[in-house]
Amino acid sequence: MHTRSFSFSACLAIATLLCACELPPRQGSGEQVSKGFKVADQDVVSADEEYVMVTTAVNMPMYVNHDQAAFKRWGKKMGVKVSILGPPEWDVPAQIETIEQVIASRPTGLLINGTDPGIAQVINKAVDAGIPTVIYDSDIPESRRHGFLGTDWYEIGRMQGEEMARLIGGKGKVAYMGILGLNSMEAGFRGLLDVLEKYPNIRIVGKFEDKSSVEIASKVTSDIIAAHPDIAGICGFDSNSGPGIGLAVKEAGKAGKIKITTVDWEPQHLKLVQDGVIQMLAGQKRELFTWYGGQLLFDMVHSTNRLSSNDSKAGITNIPLTINTGLLRITKENVAQFLP
Repeated sequence: MHTRSFSFSACLAIATLLCACELPPRQGSGEQVSKGFKVADQDVVSADEEYVMVTTAVNMPMYVNHDQAAFKRWGKKMGVKVSILGPPEWDVPAQIETIEQVIASRPTGLLINGTDPGIAQVINKAVDAGIPTVIYDSDIPESRRHGFLGTDWYEIGRMQGEEMARLIGGKGKVAYMGILGLNSMEAGFRGLLDVLEKYPNIRIVGKFEDKSSVEIASKVTSDIIAAHPDIAGICGFDSNSGPGIGLAVKEAGKAGKIKITTVDWEPQHLKLVQDGVIQMLAGQKRELFTWYGGQLLFDMVHSTNRLSSNDSKAGITNIPLTINTGLLRITKENVAQFLP
């Protein structure tokens, strides 16, 4: 766990630090400082050009295998340094502290996982410091970030609602769970309910907190089954909801009888689909979050698409404000295409 005495060097020690490849020799005049952020020559990669990603739960397999792997590949392709920092646990205050320390180091660009509305203030601090700052995964609309890219969580909810209604024939009891209070998941919950409310014979029995824990999701599911033996379907909204729900449903001997839809497509999710325990995954295109997140920062710094004689000085953001990266629909019919 982070403490207030946490130093940047310690931060580096727990994080993944990568030099993506041998940097090319610096050419031309390199960077020039404008009124806002540093603007680099359009075709010149500076030797000290470094893009930093900050997340929570930096060792979470889903983040490592998708977000971080794509960011590393992007850095290697572009010939720039990339660093990945953050606390090992889901610890938003520690993420904020890490961002504060990164701001002091003046990176070329900052890519931040939008974990919680509470990080808005430190995002604004990075922007005020003249650091190009892009948010990925969940937006922080309260901030003044330069750009955002990620999933439309309302659409995740809609996709699950439509699939669940189809799976249970438009009638029966349904429960759902995730991390309550997050902007992204609350939007997903609204999307789910907006669909299911069109079916008068579907009854919602509850909205449950699982704290992104397989153990808690499994316990919550067991309690739901005990309270509602005739439960028809359960929807999950965080990466550990599905495995937890699946575990409890299998232990209850109701695999295939209780329908399950959930998010993400890690190997354990795919195996549960293959075994007929989970019926549908709403998969996020996480690789696109960080590949194009890095590219947005690079394009901003290098003025790849210049909209004025000096976009930074003119206060113009020359990258998209919001990008929806879309969803994957994974079922037993196509799961083989996604298995490792």
